[in-house]
Amino acid sequence: MAYPAFDLTGKVALVTGGNSGIGLGMADALAQAGAGVCVWGTSAEKNAAAADQLAAHGTTVHTVVCDVGDEDAVERGFAETVERLGRVDACFANAGVAGMVSSFVEMSTEEWRRVMRVNLDGAFFTLRAAARHMTERGDGGSLVVTSSLAAIEGQPRGEHYAATKGALVSMTRALAVELARVGVRANAVLPGWIETPMADPLLNWDRFRERVLPRVPLRRWGEPGDLGGIAVYLASDASSYHTGDLILIDGGYSIF
Repeated sequence: MAYPAFDLTGKVALVTGGNSGIGLGMADALAQAGAGVCVWGTSAEKNAAAADQLAAHGTTVHTVVCDVGDEDAVERGFAETVERLGRVDACFANAGVAGMVSSFVEMSTEEWRRVMRVNLDGAFFTLRAAARHMTERGDGGSLVVTSSLAAIEGQPRGEHYAATKGALVSMTRALAVELARVGVRANAVLPGWIETPMADPLLNWDRFRERVLPRVPLRRWGEPGDLGGIAVYLASDASSYHTGDLILIDGGYSIF
């Protein structure tokens, strides 16, 4: 018999950036565990493909075309999510964009703001809407942020990306303290090198693979599905006393 605390039947999860990569890996696991799932993404076509995949698990699925860097779009998207699915018990602020430049001193202000707009502002807009909803509802919830190893390790030529991911860690800890009194938990997941459309060009570069893969103790790149278990756990009652944490899913890379 399965451990009942992991059963997400009756719960609703929102996953931003949930139509591909890590977000889809999380959303798929949440759907398999019985949760109703709402996927946000900027591509209607990719949203539809993700919905077909998740619906195969027999749960309720809804999608919203939403650019999380647009404050009004987030407010409309969250209202639509609640209208269609009734509530949001777990919110995964996962949407993000990559950022890599030739050098920090040549980084343009436009490039800095492009990454900040989605990775940090977008997470803020999303988490604020979710926290407001959970606080008003009064029966708790779970906020989950997708950060990165870049938050704790130096990332040359990606300082803007690293800055957003480090800020998310600090915001997560602050939310965990402030919202604990209303039963809302907040945790950050820090993925390592995961095979996703965003990371594949780098992971498939021979020179990078030769240098970095040997530093991963498990000797493989991660897959989106490797993030599914932690998503189910953080959305479930099994994590009801777990908040303010930074959870590394990196195959041991950060300790080797």
